[in-house]
Amino acid sequence: MHPRSLTRATDRSAPAPAAGDTVRVSAAPPRTTTASGIVRLLNTAGGRVLVLAGAVDGPVVEEFLRRYGREPARIDGIDAGSVTAFSGAALELLRDHLDAAALAGRRVRVLGSPQVELLRAAAAG
Repeated sequence: MHPRSLTRATDRSAPAPAAGDTVRVSAAPPRTTTASGIVRLLNTAGGRVLVLAGAVDGPVVEEFLRRYGREPARIDGIDAGSVTAFSGAALELLRDHLDAAALAGRRVRVLGSPQVELLRAAAAG
C-alpha cells in the first residue's frame, strides 16, 4: 500500500458524510468586484502572457494587483485583443509591464483591441 493512500488519524476521527450530504470543497476566493473585465497572467506554450479582456477598470486592476503583486511580471506577451473598455489604471499596468521588459532588454508581443491601440497611440505622443 502506498503511504499517501493512508489517511491520517485526524481524518479517521471525522464522521463520514451521510447520504445526501454535501462535502465542503475549496474554491477560488470570491471576486471582490462585480466588474465585467479580467486581468490574468497565463503560462502558455509561447511564454508568459498578460491577458486583459472585457471592461478593464480600476477595480479589475486592483484585483489583479492583490492577486499577483505590484511588481511587473516577466512577460513574453500581452493579449488585450478582447478589451471592450480600458481605464487609466489598465493603461498604467500595461505601460509598467512594457517598461520593465524594455529595461531588461526583452521584446514583448502585444495583441491589442482598437480601444487599446488608440490609448497606446495617445499615450505615446
